[in-house]
Amino acid sequence: MTSRREFITSLWNAPARPKDADPLRAHSARFASIGNVVAWPLALILVIHRVAVLAMNGSITDDFSTVYYALRRFIEGVPVYNENYAYVDPHYLYSPGATLFLSPLGYLTDFDAARTAFVIVNAAAIIVALGILTRLFGWKLSSPVWPVSIALAFLTEAVRNTLVFSNINGLLLLALVGFLWLMMHNKLIAAGVVLGFAGLVKPIFLPLLFLPFVKMQWRTVATGVAVPIVMNIVAWPLVPGAGDYVTRLMPYLKQTRDYANSSLSGQAVFYQMPGWQEKFWQVFFAAVVAAGVIFLLRYRNTDPLLWMATTSGLLLCGVFFLSSLGQMYYSMLLFPLLFTVLRARSVMHTPVAWVAAYLFLTPEHWVINDYERVSVLADYAKPTFGWALLLVVISTTAVTWWLSDRRPPAATQPAPLAPAH
Repeated sequence: MTSRREFITSLWNAPARPKDADPLRAHSARFASIGNVVAWPLALILVIHRVAVLAMNGSITDDFSTVYYALRRFIEGVPVYNENYAYVDPHYLYSPGATLFLSPLGYLTDFDAARTAFVIVNAAAIIVALGILTRLFGWKLSSPVWPVSIALAFLTEAVRNTLVFSNINGLLLLALVGFLWLMMHNKLIAAGVVLGFAGLVKPIFLPLLFLPFVKMQWRTVATGVAVPIVMNIVAWPLVPGAGDYVTRLMPYLKQTRDYANSSLSGQAVFYQMPGWQEKFWQVFFAAVVAAGVIFLLRYRNTDPLLWMATTSGLLLCGVFFLSSLGQMYYSMLLFPLLFTVLRARSVMHTPVAWVAAYLFLTPEHWVINDYERVSVLADYAKPTFGWALLLVVISTTAVTWWLSDRRPPAATQPAPLAPAH
């Protein structure tokens, strides 16, 4: 009976760990000064290049025009969901509630000015989010952590394509980080509002309601659910052709597209994977995610920051991988998980985790001219393999931690007696 109780207790609560002396904090003031001298110029140059050169030049892929002209249709009283969804062009996929929420952008009548402002705001949001993460993980903004994180982030495909395609992911990263910060500071209603608006724009955020739910923080859960519901109710009579969202757009959203889709389902369609094989991998990785969520629960009270950052990363990565649509630049939302490398215990202390991060963050193309079929798989499925690998790493690491904590401490051996002379 006692053994069973101990087993349940060990699974439900992690033992409190002493405050570890973090070797990263032992650096000298001189080292920090040198780090800033190196990191800030690199960070500023990369930000300027991504915003003033790559983003201003644009790309054949243009996420902004689709959103902007849909918002203009809303303002002008034209049906919003009037696109031809048989084409593979980027489509406007936001709900009536999200349309109402984003509508101020449509009041900027100069398209180029609106796009430029949107790119700059998203770039600034990414930088601010990284600053909040730096503080959240216990580092000063005067340390090299902030500029190093900016430089590394602006090297990734996620940040680069967010700015080049001019989409809203930078603001969504800020919303995610804001939600975590508010949860850590026990501002429960505000956390629910932020998560609710993020979920209104991108429903992939809604699984994060699990975090306040499991801690019985009902105000956060109720607010997070109420915001998208209320916004859609208010917007429905205001958005021209709102009914088309249900009759025309939702059937399109249920389809798994075979282009620009790094989810497991997207890869299955692209490579014509047998149905039974796709179902097997869906069930297998759903079980991997569930195991990780369960074994990480032990840290919700003893190390809430590690728990929230890791569990949110696991849930979001699971959504990217298992939903009908996962795009590589969604990986920006895993930045809080990557920041856990600064803690004494983290799933990111595993080398394999950084192989996974490379796969879903790198902008490099793995194309070998003489091996076209292998190159297509290596390049097109790169983020898919990265997300799958990260899911396995997080869950196996969480189980390993549990097994390690259950092991009794090694008995202290008495010092050997000095030999008699």
